[in-house]
Parts: sequence; C-alpha cells; structure tokens
Amino acid sequence: MSILGKNLMEPEPTLLPPEPEVVESLAMGEEPVDLAAQHPTSSLVWALLAEEALDAGYTVEGYAYARVGYHRGLDTLRANGWRGQGPVPWEHEPNRGFLRSLAALGQAAVAIGESGEVERIGALLNDCDATAAEKISTLRS
Repeated sequence: MSILGKNLMEPEPTLLPPEPEVVESLAMGEEPVDLAAQHPTSSLVWALLAEEALDAGYTVEGYAYARVGYHRGLDTLRANGWRGQGPVPWEHEPNRGFLRSLAALGQAAVAIGESGEVERIGALLNDCDATAAEKISTLRS
C-alpha cells in the first residue's frame, strides 16, 4: 500500500458511531421534536429541528436547536478521539448530524448578525469537510 499523496501530519478522520434507533424512528415517521426527548445526545435530531425552525422563519429557535446539536456533536466527537481538528467526513453518515447542526448554526448566526461566529463556524465546517457545506445546501434545496 502506497502512502504517497497522504498527509502524514493530518489526524485520522473521526467517525462517529451510528444511531440506528434515531435513523429507524425518523424513517418510520417519528417527529424530531419527539425524538429529542428520547435521544437528547443526537446531533441529527437537533439539526433537523434547527433546519425546520429556520425554514419556517423561527431564527432564534433555529439558532438554539443548532447550538444544542453542535455542542452535543462536539461531546460525541471528543468521546471518539477528535481533538479539535481533523477531518469529520460527510461521507460517513453518522457524522452528518454534527455537520448539519454546524451549518444550521452558521445560517442562524448570519440571520442574527453574529459575524464573528459566522466566520468561526464556516472555518470549522470547512476544516471538518470542505465538501460538507455544498452537500448540505443540496440536501436542503
């Protein structure tokens, strides 16, 4: 196996554990608001709540949901070896809840004029996965 082209200084990607109960419940039509009480550590549930709120024009609520999803995601990332930097690839489906929460937090921060936060969030999202913002945008359009 060749190591040419691999940046040996970059940390290994962080891959969050699957949440089969959350995914199955969503597929069966359960509402994210109901799942938040059952699975409060799930970034995916909070991301969905944030996106719904933002899409409905509830900016402050969307910001709050996204902030919870972001912090829950940070907790889970750290518990799985992430040290504040390194890839969190979109291709690994369990990572998407955190990435979507982060993107929703950025969207809400733009809406309330929190420019410093917008820059930090954009940089973190890009550092986690440079393709995530575009993929999330496509997913939500």
